[in-house]
Amino acid sequence: MKKIGLFGKLLFFINSIFAVLLLLGYLLPYIPPHIFPKLSVLSLLIPVLIGVNVLFFAYWLLRLKRKMLLSAFVLLLGFGHLTAFFHFGESQTKETKDSLSILSYNVHSFVQDGETPRLETEPKMKAFIEQESPDILCLQEYHPSVSFAEMYPYQFAKMTNKKETFGQVIYSKYPFISSGSLDFPSSGNNAIYADIKVDSDTIRVYNVHFQSFKLSPNFSGLQKEDSKRLLGRMGDAFKKQEGQLNLFLAHEKSSPFTVIVAGDFNNSASSYVYRKAKGEKVDAFAKAGSGTGKTFTFDFLPLRIDFILVDPKWEVQQFKNYDIKLSDHFPILARVQKTPTTKPKGQPAQDK
Repeated sequence: MKKIGLFGKLLFFINSIFAVLLLLGYLLPYIPPHIFPKLSVLSLLIPVLIGVNVLFFAYWLLRLKRKMLLSAFVLLLGFGHLTAFFHFGESQTKETKDSLSILSYNVHSFVQDGETPRLETEPKMKAFIEQESPDILCLQEYHPSVSFAEMYPYQFAKMTNKKETFGQVIYSKYPFISSGSLDFPSSGNNAIYADIKVDSDTIRVYNVHFQSFKLSPNFSGLQKEDSKRLLGRMGDAFKKQEGQLNLFLAHEKSSPFTVIVAGDFNNSASSYVYRKAKGEKVDAFAKAGSGTGKTFTFDFLPLRIDFILVDPKWEVQQFKNYDIKLSDHFPILARVQKTPTTKPKGQPAQDK
């Protein structure tokens, strides 16, 4: 094999940087964000880092250079991260009479792009939800002027701004035993829950919306911001997410019932927040989804930042991503079946 020239050496140096960054990204799910808040940004860039390393591997492979082994080794080392971003195989589709469907959707206050009037978006949103008709509906960035009460007899909403025009809501076809709010401090984000009587059993459903980054959804918008201030703001958001996560985990631990968590995490499947929130639960997409699982698009980059996590005592029968542009997020739906051996762990929580 011929030695590589100056260009090849420079290219391999860049390759090495991206390989190291990807290795650092693999470690982030195990490092609390408050330790290295700015470094936590890499958790959102893992798909990009994987893609770049794949390109470097292909380049060196085509040139028959051993330098392909660097990216190959890093990619193989993080194969579990790759499967978190892309699920191979066809989506499972199974439905039984005793299945339960949960749809989660950040509806962006029913304003599609910040300019489309709510009156124009609302009927399309209602038509979509009416057509899917999930048993349980979890909406984030909910605006109370839009109601689904005619479809769902049970609901719990919590607004998190002074004008009470922004928050979370859980709608259900099954009755509530209790419901409440976690009330994240100093934030417009929040988590709510409802203990829902489903036939002879009771489950707790959390609707979670962890701290937002308040970023422009495109690279051109980011270029207009000062990079240091941008990283600082994102680092602060990661630290806030960690605090909100700890509140959620403490509350979940006290649940007397099996748990389903749905919502917008504002973070990826390679983040500390996701790993801790998931715990022993099953990621419905990883179990029954297909493709990238895109729930948000940053320019050309598909991101999966919305999740449905299910207690392992429930069988995930189906997971579905919807490619409909009615919000800045895309809705997701999971269909699960409860095993008959599941029993409540205690008494229901009190309303808050």
